[in-house]
Amino acid sequence: LVDEMNSKLRFPGMPNIWTMPIKNRIDMLSTGIRSAVGIKIFGPDLKTIESIAKKTENIVRPISGARTVVAERVAGGFFLDVDFDREALGAFGLSMTEAQDQLMQAVGGETVSFTLNARERYPIQIRLDRSYRQNATDLEHLILKNSSEQTITLNQVANVHFNEGPSMIRNENAMPVGYVFVDVDQNKTDLGGFVKRMKAAINKELKLPAGYSLSYSGQYENMQRVEERLKLVIPLTLFIIVLLLHFNTKSWIKTSIVLLAVPFSVIGAIWFMLLLGYHSSIATWVGMIALMGLDAETGVFMLMYLDISHDEWIKKDKLKNNEDLIESIIEGAVHRVRPKMMTVAALFLGLVPIMWSAGAGADVMKRIAAPMIGGLTTSFLLELLIYPVIYFEWRKFKSKEILK
Repeated sequence: LVDEMNSKLRFPGMPNIWTMPIKNRIDMLSTGIRSAVGIKIFGPDLKTIESIAKKTENIVRPISGARTVVAERVAGGFFLDVDFDREALGAFGLSMTEAQDQLMQAVGGETVSFTLNARERYPIQIRLDRSYRQNATDLEHLILKNSSEQTITLNQVANVHFNEGPSMIRNENAMPVGYVFVDVDQNKTDLGGFVKRMKAAINKELKLPAGYSLSYSGQYENMQRVEERLKLVIPLTLFIIVLLLHFNTKSWIKTSIVLLAVPFSVIGAIWFMLLLGYHSSIATWVGMIALMGLDAETGVFMLMYLDISHDEWIKKDKLKNNEDLIESIIEGAVHRVRPKMMTVAALFLGLVPIMWSAGAGADVMKRIAAPMIGGLTTSFLLELLIYPVIYFEWRKFKSKEILK
């Protein structure tokens, strides 16, 4: 839908940047950039900043995944300047304030009164008719009056001319700055991968003059902040899971067996995201963190059933050889099939409907749910097929003096 709109809505000087309105406002408030990726160019001279921005625009536009690239024309404004000659003003008996006030009233207008309509108030402004202020030549013949009511044309006391200057002056970190807006098609590429390719192309093809620098902002800036947090959150999550598992099992071996579900579930999560065409994002990593907790929960229950069956066989003095050990493990695993299937089915019933949602926030929720759905599938198979084998080898090694 976005590609279709982008192909049909093409207006000169009006680039398309597709985003949700509320998200756009939040991005603007937090980073100042309304597109997915923004390049900020810092330096002392606005014309040089604009030149660098145009070069950057040409470098970034051909990169795969860039939907719209536009550099701000910060120095492309045109202004009509009126430079008063103080000596000429003095010769005609006009002060600078009087001359500027008369010019402002004639061109910009002055509020002289208000008209009332019940509780409504409307200002009444007077100024010269448009035909007298249509162009610079008309303005040069604008009539001014001094205190003696002597009429003076504007060109007698001022120089009227057009001048080029900045249409907007942005200032950040105490330096002038120019923006390059980059709209990324995130259905074709992930944001992080696109920025890496963009940085490589800019570093290769763009040479910055002394005193100028680049920084990357927009959603990418938010993603970098979250990545820094995830570098702390993910190891901390794993550490807490390992600690809780050890408190529960009182065995580092059992803890390790339970943790084997994590890489297997991650494989399923990645496969499912590839199947859906999802790229790595903050939402998918949140889903991965939630998946770790689910894996630990279901793995502990599997080991509990295997331990219960193993201990019962020892109490009944039925565990004499490897065949008996295999039978005890099979018995524990079989007892676990139904509760395991019920657990996974309940989770699936809660997660799968999210994949068909289409309301506000659906895109984020889908990317949180997708890793959990894919990971649960592979961890389910692991716990029923691989766990018993690993448990058997461990118990066999631990009881090799007993089992013959």
